[in-house]
Amino acid sequence: MIKFSVLDLAPVTTANNVGESLRNSGDIARHAEKWGYHRFWMAEHHNMKGIASAATAVALGYIGSQTETIRIGAGGIMLPNHAPLIIAEQFGTLAALYGDRVDLGLGRAPGTDQATVRALRRDPNSAEDFPSDVQELLSYLQEAQPSQRIQATPGQGSNIPVWLLGSSLYSAQLAAALGLPFAFASHFAPDYLHMALQAYRANFKPSQYLQKPYAMAVVNVFAADTNEAAKALMSSMQLQFVALRQGNPGPLPEPVADISKVVDPMALAGANHALKYTAVGTGEEVNTYLSDFVAATEVDEIMLTCHAFDHKARLRSFEIAANAPVFKTT
Repeated sequence: MIKFSVLDLAPVTTANNVGESLRNSGDIARHAEKWGYHRFWMAEHHNMKGIASAATAVALGYIGSQTETIRIGAGGIMLPNHAPLIIAEQFGTLAALYGDRVDLGLGRAPGTDQATVRALRRDPNSAEDFPSDVQELLSYLQEAQPSQRIQATPGQGSNIPVWLLGSSLYSAQLAAALGLPFAFASHFAPDYLHMALQAYRANFKPSQYLQKPYAMAVVNVFAADTNEAAKALMSSMQLQFVALRQGNPGPLPEPVADISKVVDPMALAGANHALKYTAVGTGEEVNTYLSDFVAATEVDEIMLTCHAFDHKARLRSFEIAANAPVFKTT
């Protein structure tokens, strides 16, 4: 049986606020746990009015308090924005509270624009130190060495599973070299999915963390009881993508019945390309799409995300997906 998980982007819509968004995330996590999802991850973004999970470790502290068994983690923390010691302490705190159900996914991108990178007091070139920063962070999560003067407290000895995340070949190759699990951001960056998975598997070196490759990919899911409702559900994310690419980021907008009537065809084509890996439709159609995706990629796990306007419709989408036979019989 293939594992299936949730990536929650904590959408802030034109009809709610950050507090409501995070409480909705807690509600989705509780339901996801009941429906059999394996992980619940949140992602770090900054200066984006439509996403509430900027303080990712803080948000995950809330999610942990709302759940009992589902794994919680970051998908991901953008490591160039932080000192590795700080991340080790933050996630060590989560592990102290919630035990061995904490994951830490690391990304190389800043998750924001360059002006915001400067506001974060980080060097714009800090991404070049990503490999050494990952190894430094790993050292803070392992058992302390006798000569180790600086220790993460909490965090040292927690052995939190560390993932590398990517949308290109870079993190795939680094994950392979370090023997770490790898997750690909195919929900918004589809172009290098198959090449990245191939590079990861071909170059993987067994390590103390992992003996064989373990790959996950993220897929958008907009599932509903009718095709029309599912397409309308997806339209909010399409509209937001178009606005983002035009330099107008903002809250998640209300859905529309026919997006082709309100968006320029070229702009819509660009958004649809970015959202190429999307399962949209009824339960049967979503299952067929996900089954084909598993067959084409041979991933070990699928992470689903539903960046939809209405909270109840988003819950329903995850519920329908959870019942897909691909997750029961593969």
